[in-house]
Amino acid sequence: MDWDKLRVFHAVAEAGSFTRAGEVLNLSQSAVSRQIGTLEKSLRALLFHRHARGLILTEQGELLYRTAHEVFAKVAMTEAKLAEGKERPTGSLTVTSTVGFCTVWLTPRIAEFLDLYPEISVTLLAEDRELDLAMREADVAIRMRAPTQPDLVQRHLMTVHFHAYASADYVKQWGTPERLEDLDRHRLIVYGEGPLSRVTDLTWLLGTGKPQRSPRRPALTVNSILGVLRAVESGLGVATLPDYIIEDHNDVIRVLSDAEGPSLETYFVYPEELRNSKRITVFRDFLLKKVKDTRF
Repeated sequence: MDWDKLRVFHAVAEAGSFTRAGEVLNLSQSAVSRQIGTLEKSLRALLFHRHARGLILTEQGELLYRTAHEVFAKVAMTEAKLAEGKERPTGSLTVTSTVGFCTVWLTPRIAEFLDLYPEISVTLLAEDRELDLAMREADVAIRMRAPTQPDLVQRHLMTVHFHAYASADYVKQWGTPERLEDLDRHRLIVYGEGPLSRVTDLTWLLGTGKPQRSPRRPALTVNSILGVLRAVESGLGVATLPDYIIEDHNDVIRVLSDAEGPSLETYFVYPEELRNSKRITVFRDFLLKKVKDTRF
């Protein structure tokens, strides 16, 4: 099978159109179309259904795409390993974590890492969905739960603690809730359906200190931890937030000082194939040093 045509096919399958694939490959739409036509002729199989809105893979196309995607992922991994042969760690490093952690905690610390290792270029993917590391959607992940895939290496980073917070303006107007029963007289903001809600109970303020059948009602539900933070800052009410997220927010204060909220075990995760990667080793060690300086 012709490697160049396979590369073009993979780009078309990813883009969903000849035109967009051509832009990625720096080829004309007609050149891309000809390459796909020749490939289909040599394989004696139709790879795409053509219609006015774009291209859809046929059953044979799906089979070839899965194989091609795996091949290109392995090639990318091999390129990374070859780059590791130098004395100093070098090359690209793609890191993924949740939107809240990546935006608030990780991004401000990357400058220091790049000062230490200028030969490494970092891509941060702030995604609340878990990317597939085995398929090289990212090199490493910082996850809020232990991975279940057997082919992933994991290292415990820290325990993220959650507590009840409100803005200084809010408590000035509505008073400071000091006991769980006080929550009955306050507006509550909760994290709704999202990745974090599947690994810990961030709605605990609704039920803590209350009979099971009569929980409190939230004033606002947001499926983003950053959205919850912004609501608290605006003076809307009391919410559960991770301690690290209010690090630079002096106007947000902890309430219910005796109440312990939920917690999350956080892990540094990467594929087994990258166990000996210098880029990943130095990044892991950098993170371990940084988490010691943060109140989680």
